[in-house]
Amino acid sequence: MTQQRQTGHDSLTAIIAIDRVIHIPARLAIMALLYVVGSADYAFLQEQTGLTSGNLSAHLRKLYKAGYVTVEKGFYESRPNTAVHLTEKGRRGYKGYRANIIEVLTTYE
Repeated sequence: MTQQRQTGHDSLTAIIAIDRVIHIPARLAIMALLYVVGSADYAFLQEQTGLTSGNLSAHLRKLYKAGYVTVEKGFYESRPNTAVHLTEKGRRGYKGYRANIIEVLTTYE
């Protein structure tokens, strides 16, 4: 197999390997934001992503089930507060996702 064909094959493999949990635009936005800030409260995530409360909740549930985030319910200044934290698995997942996308985009310019 020639080098060019091998590179193309590797990039196609990278497309197939893209993490479908992260690839959904709303979840990608949540993961990108949490990758930068580490953790955020629910209201901040909702404001930054523009998602409805129900939509954000559904996407966070998927990320939680994948082990990418943890959700901590508590109180802040005597008010209920939900904090969302990116896990180490989530950090690795986002970095891997980003590497796959970069590989695909640079190969097929």
